Amino acid sequence: MCGIVGYIGPRVATPLLVDGLRRLEYRGYDSAGIAILNGHGVETRKAAGKISRLESLLSSSPIEGNIGIAHTRWATHGAPTECNAHPHVTEDGSIAVVHNGIIENASTLRTRLTERGHVFSSETDTEVLAHLIEELYEDTLEKAVIAALSHVEGTYGIAVMAASDPGKLVAARLGSPLLLGLGEDEYFIASDVSAILAHTRQVIYLDDGDVAVLTRDGYDIFDLDAATKSHVVSRVDWDLDQIEKGGYAHFMLKEIFEQPSTIGNTMRGRLLEEEGTAKLGGLNISDEELLDIDNIIITACGTSWHSALIGEHMLEELTRIPVEVEYASEFRYRNPIVTDRTLCIVISQSGETADTLAAMREAKRRGARTLGLVNVVGSTIARESDGGIYLHAGPEIGVASTKAFTSQVVALALLTLKMARLRDLSILRGREIVAGLQALPGQVQQMLDRADELEELAEEFKRSPNFLYLGRGFNFPAALEGALKLKEISYIHAEGYPAAEMKHGPIALIDAMMPVVFIAPHDSVFDKLVSNVQEVRARKGKTIVLTSRDEPALEGLVDYEFRMPETLEMLTPVLAAVPLQLLAYYIAVKRGSNVDQPRNLAKSVTVE
Repeated sequence: MCGIVGYIGPRVATPLLVDGLRRLEYRGYDSAGIAILNGHGVETRKAAGKISRLESLLSSSPIEGNIGIAHTRWATHGAPTECNAHPHVTEDGSIAVVHNGIIENASTLRTRLTERGHVFSSETDTEVLAHLIEELYEDTLEKAVIAALSHVEGTYGIAVMAASDPGKLVAARLGSPLLLGLGEDEYFIASDVSAILAHTRQVIYLDDGDVAVLTRDGYDIFDLDAATKSHVVSRVDWDLDQIEKGGYAHFMLKEIFEQPSTIGNTMRGRLLEEEGTAKLGGLNISDEELLDIDNIIITACGTSWHSALIGEHMLEELTRIPVEVEYASEFRYRNPIVTDRTLCIVISQSGETADTLAAMREAKRRGARTLGLVNVVGSTIARESDGGIYLHAGPEIGVASTKAFTSQVVALALLTLKMARLRDLSILRGREIVAGLQALPGQVQQMLDRADELEELAEEFKRSPNFLYLGRGFNFPAALEGALKLKEISYIHAEGYPAAEMKHGPIALIDAMMPVVFIAPHDSVFDKLVSNVQEVRARKGKTIVLTSRDEPALEGLVDYEFRMPETLEMLTPVLAAVPLQLLAYYIAVKRGSNVDQPRNLAKSVTVE
C-alpha cells in the first residue's frame, strides 16, 4: 500500500497524477512514482522519500502523455528505495503496475517466473504481478490481468497499463479499496476519493472481484469470470476545502479545532429531546430485533478500539447487555462465541481497515447482525455491513485520528441511548443524556479557546523520554488514547493504564523525570483517583491533572492542571480527548516531528 491514482483522457496526465499523489500524502508513504504512456511506450520516474523528490525529478526530466498511473508506497516487501517504489514494470518496460495490498504467494510465483526466464529488479511482491501479466498476455490487457489474478493469493487494488494496448487502463480490486472517477470525456482510478475530488464528484466504488477497463470512450466493469457487471454511480458530497489546511499549520490541528462542528454533525437530526432517545435510521434493524439481542461484540483496531472500550462501558451500564471488545486482528483468528442473537459493531474511520473488515465478515458468516460505525461513505464496511451509523465528521487527513475518535464515542452514545430506552432506561434519564450530548460542542469549544495553556505545558515536557497516562472507569480508555496520540506523533514512549493498576508494576518507573497525566473529573471514582495522585506525588513524579472543578482533595498534589467543563460521566472521554490531543500535538511540533505524516504509519491500514 498506500495510494493509487490513474488517469485517461485528453489532458496531460503528469500534473494530474502528481496532484493526486499530493492529496494522498496524508495516508503515509515512503516513496513515490509515476508511469506514463508517452506514445512510444511506458516511461517511469520514481523516487524514495517525499513526493517533492519525485517532482524535482520530473522537473529535470519531464514525461508527457494522456494516460498514466502513479503511486505512493508504504513499504511492506522490501526497503523504501527507488528500486522498490511503484510503478513496477516488466523487463522490457512494456507493462506497468501499481498495487496496494499483499500478494501472499509472491515468492512461489517469482520462482516459477524466474524459471521461465523473467528477470526481477526489486524485492517487492508487486513486481511479480507485472511479470505474471506479461507471461499470460495473449489478446487484450484485461484478459491478461484476469488470467494473472486467477493465480494470485492475497489482497490487491491494482491499476495496469501496457504499451501493446495503449488506449486503456485496467483496474482490479480484492480486499484493498479502489474507485473510478467519471469526468467529462476523462476517467480516473484512485484508492481514495480525495485524490480526484478536484476533477469529479461522480464515482463508482469497486467491489471485491471487480475488474474495470477504462478507455477515452467510457468504462466497463467485469467480474473475474469476465462477466459484465453494473454499478451505481455515487456522488461525493465533500467540499474541496475540507481536504485543505484552511490556514492551519497542520491538518491535525485543523481537525482538532473542527471538533465542535464534527461532534454536532454526528448528532444532527438524531436526538429526540422530548422522548429522551435517539433516531438512527441507518441501522436497518427493527426495535424488536434490537430487543432480541443477547450479547454484543465490538471489534476495531487502534484508536477505534479505544472508542470501542468506552462504548462497552456505556452499553453495559445502561442496557445491561453483555459486551465484549475485541481487537479485530485477534477476533478473526480465534473461535469466538457468536450466535444469530449477537450484534457485532465494527468501528473504522476509513471503513477499509483490513482486519476490521475481515472480522466483520467472520461475524456475519457465523450469523451475527453487523453494524458499521464508519466515516467514509461508500467504504467497504459501509456497503457490506447490515446497517450502521455514519460519523459525518468529514475527511480526516491527519494520520493520527482526532475528530473521528470523538465522533465515534458520540455515535456509540447515540446507539447506547436508543438501545437503553428500548429497555428500562427512564425518559428522564434519557433526556439528561440528550442534554449532555447537546452541550458537548460548546464545551469542546471552551477548551479549544484555551489551547495556549496546553502549548505552554508542552514546552515544559517536550524533552521528556516517557509519559504515563492514568484514568478509571470511562476514562481508562481515554488514557489509552492520550498515550497513543503522544507516541504516534512525537515518538515519546507513553503508556496508558487503569489508575489502580499502576501499583502492579508501572509504579516502578516513577521518579522525578516521569510526567504522569491523570484524567480526574469529579465522578464516582474521583476519590479513588486522588489516592493514585498521592502515590505518584510521594515518588516525586510530575503530576498533570485534567479535572472539572476546584477540588480541595487535590491541593498540594498537582504540578499542572487543566480544567475541563463538567459533563455526564459517560461523556467525559469526549471532553478529555481534546486537551490530550492538543498536548500531544504541541509536544510533537516542538520536537520537530511531522505530525500529519508520522514515520512508519499509514492512515488506512489495508493490509494485515
